[in-house]
Amino acid sequence: MNISLNAEPTMQASIDRSCPVCRGSDPVSLWSKAGMCYMRCGHCTMVYANPVPETFVTGQFYQDRTQDFYLSATKLTADYDPVRFQREWRLFRSWVSPGRVLDVGCSTGGFLRGLIPLGFEVLGQDVSTGALQQAERVGIRVTHTPFLELSGYGDSFDAVTFWAVLEHVMEPHAFLAHAHRLLRPGGMCMVLVPNLHSLAIRLLGARYRYVMSEHINFFSPRSLRTMVESTGEWEVKHLGSMHFNPVVLLQDMWRGGHCVPDSERAGLLKRTNRWKKHPALGPLRWGYRCLESLLNTQVAGDNLTVVLQKK
Repeated sequence: MNISLNAEPTMQASIDRSCPVCRGSDPVSLWSKAGMCYMRCGHCTMVYANPVPETFVTGQFYQDRTQDFYLSATKLTADYDPVRFQREWRLFRSWVSPGRVLDVGCSTGGFLRGLIPLGFEVLGQDVSTGALQQAERVGIRVTHTPFLELSGYGDSFDAVTFWAVLEHVMEPHAFLAHAHRLLRPGGMCMVLVPNLHSLAIRLLGARYRYVMSEHINFFSPRSLRTMVESTGEWEVKHLGSMHFNPVVLLQDMWRGGHCVPDSERAGLLKRTNRWKKHPALGPLRWGYRCLESLLNTQVAGDNLTVVLQKK
């Protein structure tokens, strides 16, 4: 079913693409939102935007929003809060011992900042120059080289992470292939992407706020596994889901379908961190964790996670 939601006009310069997972050429139209058209692959069920604005491909879109979003005081406070990456750190530490870590799409360094005290040697990469400069200010070693052009490291990394990255890129296959080249034998790669089979998308479809213009790929567990296993280069050690935000779900059920401003997204992150720590909300947090765990048993959380080991 083709669902159309109001929004911004499509940017003029755009690039056509086929399914980024299987190259299938028999898609059906699924959603239209924020000037973007989303297609569902008739072969592997991947959902992807086509065409894609050229500014997303060049990275200019992310450069342009650096000051107002990535470097806003609200977003920085949220990203550097110790509870912000609790789940990612827990998953990461369960598979990776201290060593060399490359975080692709590191933004201002919130994830890597928590690894340094644990003895990890870290390197951050991002398309936003301003975000990388901020990461350097808090002690993160960074590279300004585009990820697919990154060289000179050999196969020296123990882990490469893509936290909320592959939903933004034209060729997720190429990103995984380059991560494979940078990892030592047996090295680990971790991916987090929006979950096409999440409870939120099942209930709301394109009305869900994270069906947003810069998210050009939506993976299901099936399409994510298909992409990873098609190369024969990885062993899938874990495929599951993570995160559930009931506030977002309820808000979007009430007034969904609109593009949420960056300032509101940053504010919600900050408030969510505060709720996680508020002592009076202990019983509510217990109930929330039970619900999140139940969703994760069905791989229906907000995001998919996959842990890969280089063969």
